[in-house]
Amino acid sequence: MMKALVDGKINTITDGSYKGSILIENGKIIDIGKGIEIPEEAERIDVRDKTLIPGLIEAHCHTGIHEEGEGMEGNDTNERYDPITPHLRALDGINPEDIGLKEASKAGITTVNVMPGSANPIGGKSVAIKSGGSNIIDELVLKEPTGMKMAFGENPKRVYKEQEKIPSTRMGTAGIMRKTFSDVDDLDDKHGDDDFKLKALKPVLKKELKARIHAHRADDMVTAVRIAEEFDFPMVLEHATEGHEISDFLADKDIPAVVGPCLSSKSKRENAARTFETPGVLSEKGVKVALMTDSPVIPTKYLNLMAAYSVKEGMEEEEALKAITIYPAQICDIDHRVGSLEKGKDADIVVLNGDPLELKSRVEKVFIEGKEIV
Repeated sequence: MMKALVDGKINTITDGSYKGSILIENGKIIDIGKGIEIPEEAERIDVRDKTLIPGLIEAHCHTGIHEEGEGMEGNDTNERYDPITPHLRALDGINPEDIGLKEASKAGITTVNVMPGSANPIGGKSVAIKSGGSNIIDELVLKEPTGMKMAFGENPKRVYKEQEKIPSTRMGTAGIMRKTFSDVDDLDDKHGDDDFKLKALKPVLKKELKARIHAHRADDMVTAVRIAEEFDFPMVLEHATEGHEISDFLADKDIPAVVGPCLSSKSKRENAARTFETPGVLSEKGVKVALMTDSPVIPTKYLNLMAAYSVKEGMEEEEALKAITIYPAQICDIDHRVGSLEKGKDADIVVLNGDPLELKSRVEKVFIEGKEIV
């Protein structure tokens, strides 16, 4: 059925803000603007004095694959016994009934990019899913894969040092990555090489898939860039905790950063420099910044809080909103469908009674592909 959200305060994210209406049919925005014609057959939903924004997007989380309140039974984030696992898919470990996903959708986070963990130097493929609308995970998939998870720093060191195997040092992590990508380069598709794991990395070297690289410390980020340049593949930095210390370098390299979770404790040495100033510093230098909760570190439902605190510590408000809408959509290559309110895009819409970055504002309605979730 056609629906019309009428007379709301619309923040399109990409085309300004104005008072207007949105027309929805078959899960898509079919018209949006000031004074648009509302067909008689449309269900009119009065959103006068309400704020309308696109559904928020979590660029990096483990929601659904590391279920809230489930302990070991619901944690399928890391396969810790092989450092090179590019053939793994986060999709295969997600439970669409996870409490975290349900709470995310109610809070207006309509898309989440679910990642494998950071135990392995190469951990597997991430997937962007809608946070609600079905209990069949395949029906929630927006794009798969959205990246190849890779990791530097303390996590791979700790996991494999305990097993007394490589990589137990930063040198080992870099070395095993180089060896793996060199082996991928040597694959000969014409002769039908049957190395399933290595073939999973081919799209990275063909620049068809971005490496999504976990790195907190500045030196780890620089090593990640070094290897990406050696093998000429696209990359996104995940966490970038010390990104503010090398902001000019990252801006010059034109590398996007998914920053966070800045609200969590400084739980290990490599995130001792954690601060909400980082997103603003990087953004000001021209780095494309998305924000993350890294759930279940911080529950996904608090994504807007990551943006609000970033504004408090210096990030421009417009950039902070983009960091939880259009920028994560662009980083995940799903901006043709989500991330802004535009004609032709998915009808993922959040209706609030106030500013989306104001703690007191309440989410009153959430639509995912035109279906009212809240």
